[in-house]
Amino acid sequence: MKETKKDSEKLVWDQIQMRSASGNPLVPGSSNRPVPKLMVWLILFVSATYVIYTLKLLTTSALQACDDATPFALSLHRSLLHPNGTSLTSPPLILNQTAETTSPHHRDVREKQVVVVEMQQASPPKQKPTEIHDVVFGIAASSKLWQKRKEYIKIWYKPKQMRGVVWLDDRVKYSPEDKQTLPPVRVSSDTSNFAYTNKQGHRSAIRISRIVTETLKMKMDSVRWFVMGDDDTVFITENLVRILRKYDHTQYYYIGSLSESHIQNIFFSYGMAYGGGGFAISYPLAKALAQMQDRCIQRYPGLYGSDDRMQACMAELGVPLTKELGFHQYDVYGNLFGLLAAHPVTPLVSLHHLDVVEPIFPNVTRVQALQRLMLPVKLDSAGIMQQSICYDKRKSWTVSVSWGFAVQVFRGIFSPREMEMPSRTFLNWYRRADYTAYAFNTRPVSRNPCQKPFVFYMSRVRMDSKLNQTVSDYERHRIPHPHCRWKMADPNGLDMVIVHKKPDPNLWNRSPRRNCCRVMESKEPGTMVVDLGVCNDGEISESIVSKSLLF
Repeated sequence: MKETKKDSEKLVWDQIQMRSASGNPLVPGSSNRPVPKLMVWLILFVSATYVIYTLKLLTTSALQACDDATPFALSLHRSLLHPNGTSLTSPPLILNQTAETTSPHHRDVREKQVVVVEMQQASPPKQKPTEIHDVVFGIAASSKLWQKRKEYIKIWYKPKQMRGVVWLDDRVKYSPEDKQTLPPVRVSSDTSNFAYTNKQGHRSAIRISRIVTETLKMKMDSVRWFVMGDDDTVFITENLVRILRKYDHTQYYYIGSLSESHIQNIFFSYGMAYGGGGFAISYPLAKALAQMQDRCIQRYPGLYGSDDRMQACMAELGVPLTKELGFHQYDVYGNLFGLLAAHPVTPLVSLHHLDVVEPIFPNVTRVQALQRLMLPVKLDSAGIMQQSICYDKRKSWTVSVSWGFAVQVFRGIFSPREMEMPSRTFLNWYRRADYTAYAFNTRPVSRNPCQKPFVFYMSRVRMDSKLNQTVSDYERHRIPHPHCRWKMADPNGLDMVIVHKKPDPNLWNRSPRRNCCRVMESKEPGTMVVDLGVCNDGEISESIVSKSLLF
């Protein structure tokens, strides 16, 4: 058997030797069966060679694509290969050599790095948050009222930190002291060529409506926002910045708020920002407005004021009002106490019509009252005027704290739903006590003589550096109270409320929520101590009372 196999292999070898280079047999005759096996081996060899050559070609193409990466990708790859920051003497040559000599694993890592670079190039760089120096104020003023109203501007404007321009209808006296405490003043351009046909208004509205455009033409550097206000507007600038940081200044934004008067909003527009309360316009929107505003104003000669002309142009630009409730027009008369003591859960940004309403603190001038308000603003601007509601359960009292402004103590239990409504201590814009005249819910000051609140106004505030908290004192406002026959503890014995609160600059970086307050034990007679701050888990404003105390 073995001899037969050897003879067969010898025969095949002899036949191979007898073939010519072309593959034809040198000896005529038919070939034996081993010949097809030889052909199969030849085909397999050729196929393997073709596959290896194709893979080699694909690998070379991939390496060339990596070498053709952007210069930014190459520089990043060099920095990754040389983290110590040493420079490469011949970057292209070294990178090509590295690509040819590194292992497949290293090539994969390199390709991933290039992908990361491309993703970083696609995403825009993160903008720095808006600061007060990114804002330019345009203040509308009257030369006749300048000497009086400039005192309001001095309360909030800081020339070394802020930028702004006061636009007047005529020249005024501008003392050296004014230069240190006020923005520069300019006289507005002549607007006599614009038509004005409203018989109830004044054509100065055209001048005021162009203040943003005129301020833009001054070509100040690095402006993100233009903020409009009147000479009797007071801004809480720290809270203004907090509001503006919520929005992309590279987009079109028209930010402000409505009037407190329902009739005013109907007459003008519920989509209009009232200029006295202030409004903000992003820089790109201001540029678009400047290109078309003069033509726009000519189309609305019958409008009353500057605010509605501005809103008409915004409507043509297709930009709606973005409402922020912290801008306050205060189209009311009388006492602002009810509005300020129940401020909405939003940063206080502005106050307006300060010449029309009473001073916000009693027994002082309007300017002195506002200067007092700025004391707690310096310590905790985010928390100014924010309302907190709690209860003295032992005495069945309701306590409402408007931090930095006032504390109210009520006999009995009022629900938070009722306490967060402003009490009607003011008249509407037409000097009427009409509760249907407002664009928000209100409540009467009291429904029963025993429910009249005991009011304590902020008199002093300081920072306790050891405890890192503010300590504010609220003194009793002495006014007559009606006799009450209710058989319960009488707040008439209180003389002062002391409120402890830690500053919370990140208050508005969280979802809107009122702070919680807790009535603490007091060792001083005639004194109530309240702790105020972020609500604990599960802490809410509630109190369980007997049915006999419900009303």
